[in-house]
Amino acid sequence: MEQTKSISPMSNQGRNAYVLRHLTDSLLKLLQDKPMAEISISELCDAACVGRASFYRNYESKEAILKAYIGEIFHADLMPGSESTEAPLDESILRIFSHYEKYHKFYSLLNERGLIYLLKDVIIELCGLQPEDSAIEAYAKAFAAYSLYGWTEVWFQRGMKESAAEVANLFKQQSPLNPCIDPGTA
Repeated sequence: MEQTKSISPMSNQGRNAYVLRHLTDSLLKLLQDKPMAEISISELCDAACVGRASFYRNYESKEAILKAYIGEIFHADLMPGSESTEAPLDESILRIFSHYEKYHKFYSLLNERGLIYLLKDVIIELCGLQPEDSAIEAYAKAFAAYSLYGWTEVWFQRGMKESAAEVANLFKQQSPLNPCIDPGTA
């Protein structure tokens, strides 16, 4: 007598990964055709072949899908381990802008749809800004994070004309003029 299984062959984790991937892929596809404001949750769920409950179980908003994806690709490229590396700032700038080049199509879509602001939180995390930082650490990290975000936004607005290496070089050229950056480490 053959026994039938009443559980799914896919684990909860596997099913959830499927939902997350399909929601992300579907949102990116829909964004190619229309602005975020014109994409309804129902339309997104239909395109992803998932229920609305699956969407709300995982995300609070459509923007949260993009934030999670940005975090995922940033962590995969720029934060592979939990170890903190003390690379010179211009090398870090090069790595970040090289990451943007690697995912050019995605970031261009974000820029085209006015969604570059979603990078802010990831950049703040990358710079290590923590509430328990001392005042000098907090303001120095905030300066670095918001400067990097500003450079990022301007680069996208300019059509990503300069290469990652050129942006890093421009940053290095600016650092001696900036009293907050030690030219010996930049």
